[in-house]
Amino acid sequence: MDEKKIARINELYHRSKAEGLTDAEKEEQAALRREYIEAVRMNLRGQLDRIDIREADGTVTNLGEKHAKKGN
Repeated sequence: MDEKKIARINELYHRSKAEGLTDAEKEEQAALRREYIEAVRMNLRGQLDRIDIREADGTVTNLGEKHAKKGN
C-alpha cells in the first residue's frame, strides 16, 4: 500500500471525527481500510513464512513450509 492511500485513510478518519463523511466517502474509507488490512496480513504472512524454528532434536523447521503442508 502506498503512502498516498495511507494519507487518504488518515484524512478520511480525521474528517469523519470533525465533520462527518458522505456515503461515498464512507465506502471509500471502508475499501481503503480493507486494502490496508490485507496488505498488513500479507506482510505478516511473508515474515512468518521466513521464520525457522530449531526443534528439541536439533532439526530446523521453517514455518512457511510447515504451514504449506497443512494446506492453509
